[in-house]
Order: sequence, then structure tokens, then C-alpha cells
Amino acid sequence: MTIDAILTLLAIFALWNGIVFLVYAFDKRAAKQGAWRVREDTLILLAVFGGGLGAFACQRLLRHKTRKGAFPVLLPLMAGLHLTIVLVIALIPDALLQALNEAALLLSRLIQNSWP
Repeated sequence: MTIDAILTLLAIFALWNGIVFLVYAFDKRAAKQGAWRVREDTLILLAVFGGGLGAFACQRLLRHKTRKGAFPVLLPLMAGLHLTIVLVIALIPDALLQALNEAALLLSRLIQNSWP
């Protein structure tokens, strides 16, 4: 993967997590004011689909969703998982990616040949 591709992915990831942080911050402010809130399942989906770091950062910085439901466990897990994925994508050598791709193709061919 080229450095430009890596930087683009990192920029998209950072932007998405910034947006998720702002959504969580909006929900925190709405909670304080008794206004319309963001649904909890929406907050969870934002965290699961790539926004774990932004959600976790807002949870820690603004003390939002620190005790409710799955949030205390889910947000740190998603943050750790997403950070790991970003590091693997940024640091994994192209040769290893090629080897993994070839292994996946081989496995796919084996599965296709094993069906009647």
C-alpha cells in the first residue's frame, strides 16, 4: 500500500471519528438540557462502524455514557479494535498482504472444488 493511500485512509478514519465525537458531544449536551437525544442504538452503531476512538474519547473527556448499558465495555473494546486495525493497515508490509491475498484465493478455490 502506498504512503498516499495510507495517509488517505488515516485522514478518513480521523474525520469519521471526529464526527462520531461530535455526535456523542451533542447527545451529552442534549442530556444536560433535557432536549431531543440521539438514540442509543445509533450511538452504538457509530462506535461499531469505525467510530470507536471518537466515541471512547468523548466518553472519557465528557463523562458521557460511562455507566449505561453496554457502553462501558463496548466503547473501549471498539477503540482498541479500531486502533489495532489502523495500525495493521498502516504497518503491514505489502508482501504479507500479497501472501494473505494468495492464501485467500487458494482457500476460495479449495472451497469451490469441494462442493458437489
